[in-house]
Amino acid sequence: MKSKTPGIKDKIKAKCYKMGIPMVGFAPKERWEQPPTELPQNFSHWIPREFWPQSIYPEVKTVIVIGLPVQLPIVETAPSIYYHELYETVNNLLDEKAYEIANYLTLKGYPSIYLPRDGYGDIEVLLESPLTFFSHKHAAFLAGLGSFGLNNVLLTPEFGPRVRFTSIFTTAEMKGDPIPGEDLCTRCLSCAVQCPVKAIESRYPSGSSSPPLINKMKCARRSEKLRKEYNSPCGICIKVCPVGGDREVFNRQDTSIYTRKDGFERYHDAWEHVQRYGSKK
Repeated sequence: MKSKTPGIKDKIKAKCYKMGIPMVGFAPKERWEQPPTELPQNFSHWIPREFWPQSIYPEVKTVIVIGLPVQLPIVETAPSIYYHELYETVNNLLDEKAYEIANYLTLKGYPSIYLPRDGYGDIEVLLESPLTFFSHKHAAFLAGLGSFGLNNVLLTPEFGPRVRFTSIFTTAEMKGDPIPGEDLCTRCLSCAVQCPVKAIESRYPSGSSSPPLINKMKCARRSEKLRKEYNSPCGICIKVCPVGGDREVFNRQDTSIYTRKDGFERYHDAWEHVQRYGSKK
């Protein structure tokens, strides 16, 4: 196993570009042990040691986080079979790309492993224990890719919360990416107000920069119901979030499109058309 990694970070970034991966970040394992002071949010309870990367792969030196967007106009149909298929496609691509990057690094002399993008068997498992063995959104947070929103999903400048992540654990030592330290959440409360099961707190804790906890069981039960209808996940909170450069790309800067039909009939008609087909009601 190599002990030094000259230029390997640039090679990984170039490889991600060729693979069509728009988001990649690097976080040394020490960021789990000693949280950087420039993080955009503080937490009353830090990530427990058992969920640290070095507790899962003791040889790890760096966590590489990759992200793929979920396209906003498809998310707007949620919940629907269309968004369900997109979600599955992005998940599969993340697994494949992370596996390929891990193999690339291993063949270069830096033993590496990929992690699955979810890490649970079925939503019924989450109803019993709403945790997985590693958090990619916290890894992305520590890699400087974004900050947490009111809905406890990672917000990014490029795509808001409309991005899925997975991670690669590598023995290659790489310099961590800078952490901008910017809290991207606008506190608009749209995600809380429009959550179908009211699983999101409609306020931040007084005097705290920590995002409030969501009711994971309400969220999981909603997902269980939608799974049986073949149109999970829910997607409402990431659809209505105003953060993200993708809104300008798709000409969706006016988020009142989701709360009023007047003037936006063609969009609502399109979403309702998609929702009528391909899943149980």
